[in-house]
Amino acid sequence: MLKPVKKRFDLPITEANKTVNKTFELDKNIKAVKGVLVTSDKDDLLYYRGTQKIEINKEEFFPENYESKLLMSGINVSPKQRYYDLGNVNPGNGLVKLTFTDTDDLRTPFVAYRVSLYLDCEMEDEL
Repeated sequence: MLKPVKKRFDLPITEANKTVNKTFELDKNIKAVKGVLVTSDKDDLLYYRGTQKIEINKEEFFPENYESKLLMSGINVSPKQRYYDLGNVNPGNGLVKLTFTDTDDLRTPFVAYRVSLYLDCEMEDEL
């Protein structure tokens, strides 16, 4: 039986105007990735400065320079509707690659911040 589970992966952004790559590994019992959400400990920096590329199982779902604000969600949105719907993506090798780029924006001076990638998944129940 499959049960819903949320997975969080963090990426520290410590330098302005840099691209940071990181590959994360899903648990072996994850059978589907249903949605994605991007948040930060400093939402304004993520909103104005951030772009990313997201790949699951070497398949690109969001191309390079995809604006972070398009994957964010406000608190006025129901928790069950906050994720960008991917359908039922087979995680395959279980590798999720996040390529994040910070770019100068005059509205938000740089300070170090954290980008969090949340995945809405279905996991096989371990009996």
